[in-house]
Amino acid sequence: MRKLSLLFTKDGLQWQISKSKKVLEEKIFLKDEETPANLVTEKLDEVLASEKFSEISVVSAVNHFSVVEEGFEQHDLGYNLISYNADVKRDSEELMLSVNKKFGVQFYYSFPKDFYRKIKQLEVPTNFNFSGEKFLNSLNVKNRKEIHVNLYHQQAEFFAIENKKVVLYNNLDATSEVDFLYFIMFTLSKIDFGITETYFYIYGETTENETFISEMQKFVPNLKIVFDNLHKKNFVLN
Repeated sequence: MRKLSLLFTKDGLQWQISKSKKVLEEKIFLKDEETPANLVTEKLDEVLASEKFSEISVVSAVNHFSVVEEGFEQHDLGYNLISYNADVKRDSEELMLSVNKKFGVQFYYSFPKDFYRKIKQLEVPTNFNFSGEKFLNSLNVKNRKEIHVNLYHQQAEFFAIENKKVVLYNNLDATSEVDFLYFIMFTLSKIDFGITETYFYIYGETTENETFISEMQKFVPNLKIVFDNLHKKNFVLN
């Protein structure tokens, strides 16, 4: 039986169809001025109706989230916490929770109810997760100051980690790679991460974001590209 993996990003959808951990098919769709406004909905409907999958994995990288310490149980405040970072529409967004025991944090995030219902009504074993939790769970860190950046199309998420503890997480949308760079460098100054003492690790759509990386290399002495998304090989979906 074949597994469907879905990645929702800012105005985009990417899917992989795999069997026995081998990716058989991968497609990505991004909205722009020339595509239909409901492109993501259309493509989701298309792949969900294409066949009967044995399993579905859903990852949301949409910038509607909040991070708290693991063990926080006032789940009724989830929407309120998210609203500090994004304009949440409770009637159309499902409140979700993703826990990362490795670093002792948990993420509240919202996911479009329309998409949630379409997927759940298939009655197929399904796992929902937030990209930040999955990204964080994959990291190998040391006792020092580190910045881990996962690049998407017109989007980036990053963790600031010091001595194996999460100091900060953010997920930002931008049309300019320079905006990513400015925001991350500005963040460093606010959390007292010196350029020379901080180690940077880059993942994801590194080829598409070459300008971001080349500009960062001008300022950052310790930078390593850990994972470059290639065809049928996506850092978050794998």
